[in-house]
Amino acid sequence: MRLCLETVAVALSMFSAIPMPSVLWNERNMRYALCAFPLVGVIIALLWWGAVVLCELLGLPVMLRAAILCLIPVFVTGGIHLDGYADTCDALASHASPERRQEILKDPRCGAFAVIWLCSYFVGYFALCGAFIPEKKALLCIGLSFILSRALSGLCVVSLSGAKNTGLAHGFAVAAEKRTVQILLGALTVFLCAALFITDGLISICMILTAGGSLLCCVHTARTKFGGWSGDLAGWFLQKTEFWMLASIVFASYVKPLL
Repeated sequence: MRLCLETVAVALSMFSAIPMPSVLWNERNMRYALCAFPLVGVIIALLWWGAVVLCELLGLPVMLRAAILCLIPVFVTGGIHLDGYADTCDALASHASPERRQEILKDPRCGAFAVIWLCSYFVGYFALCGAFIPEKKALLCIGLSFILSRALSGLCVVSLSGAKNTGLAHGFAVAAEKRTVQILLGALTVFLCAALFITDGLISICMILTAGGSLLCCVHTARTKFGGWSGDLAGWFLQKTEFWMLASIVFASYVKPLL
C-alpha cells in the first residue's frame, strides 16, 4: 500500500502542480509511475465538471466560463506540458537539423515562435471552450479525453525510442517496468475508447480518429525531425491531442442535430 501511495505521489508531483508529500524518487516507486499519470486527467475532468455546474448555478457569462475551463488544465499541471509544447514549436519552426532541434529543446529561453504558437493555442482553446455545449454526454467525453491523452502520452514514453539518453522522460522510461506499463496503459486506452463509444457514437468516432491521427502525426514528426521521442515531445503531443479532441467534440455536437 505504501509503495502504491508513493508511486501516485511521484506521478502527481512530476506531472501536476498539486502539493504532494515529499517522497524520495527511487527505482521502486518510479517503476509504475506512468500508470498513475492518467490520474492527473481524472482530476482535471472532475474540476471541469464542477466548474460547469458552478457556472450554471451562478449564471456566469459564457466567456467567463470559457476562461475558467481554459485555465483549469494549466493550473492543475503547472504548465509542464505547455513548456514542452512551446519548446517543440520553437524547434520545428527553426527548420534545422535534428541535432540543432534537440539543442533548441534544451534551451531555457523562449523563442518568438514559441510565444506565437502559445498565443494561438490559447485563443483557439478559449474559443472552443466557449463553443462547448455542456451536455451530460459531451461532459463525460471531454473528461475521458483528459485521461486518454495521458494514457497515450505515457505509452509513447515507454514504447518509443528516445532521442537522447538524458532527461526526465528518459529517466521514467528506464525506470519503468516497460512490459507491465505498456499492458496497463494499453488496456486503459482500450477501455476509454469503449467508454467513449458507449457514451456517444458520433462524438467518440470523431475523438478516436482525432487522437489516432494526432498520435501518428506526432510519432512521425518525432522520428523524422528529432531522431526520437523526448519529454518535450510528449508534452507537445498531449497538448495537441487535447486541443483537437475538444475541437472534435464541439464539431460533433453542432453537426449531430443536422444528421
